[in-house]
Amino acid sequence: MNEINGTAGMASGNHEFLTFTLGTEEYGLDILRVQEIRGYDAVTRIANAPAFIKGVINLRGVIVPIVDLRIKFNLGEPTYDQFTVVIVLNVNQRVIGVVVDSVSDVLALTPEQIRPAPEFSGSFDTRYLKGLGAINERMLILVDIEKLLGSSEMALVDEAEAMAA
Repeated sequence: MNEINGTAGMASGNHEFLTFTLGTEEYGLDILRVQEIRGYDAVTRIANAPAFIKGVINLRGVIVPIVDLRIKFNLGEPTYDQFTVVIVLNVNQRVIGVVVDSVSDVLALTPEQIRPAPEFSGSFDTRYLKGLGAINERMLILVDIEKLLGSSEMALVDEAEAMAA
């Protein structure tokens, strides 16, 4: 179990992102939302939950819903192996775990390295993206985890809490 301290680097104007992979793409989310990183363990399934909600785990007395981002983003059939991890997040005073293929590292991006998300036709939903991080030839898809987990279809964070963010 790795504890994450997300305060370093913010004073310099940089924004730090925990990078992770889903399939062949690399994503990033705000390091300040990360509570810890764990290996993927069995979850307790919840009846009638959407497919992307794998179930819940008991994390030191806190019941934590687990969301598989590969299923949520429709990135094919997930496989669970030794690299599969759960990123435990604290979003709007709620603890939520997200399953990803692997975690890479923490990157500090300057405001100049963060580009707006491109506009697509109605076939692709970009409302959960903060933008794209450009690091040399590397592109990082920056996920707005608060908007994603606070969205009505996720039903994980109360809408009033999501609106306060």
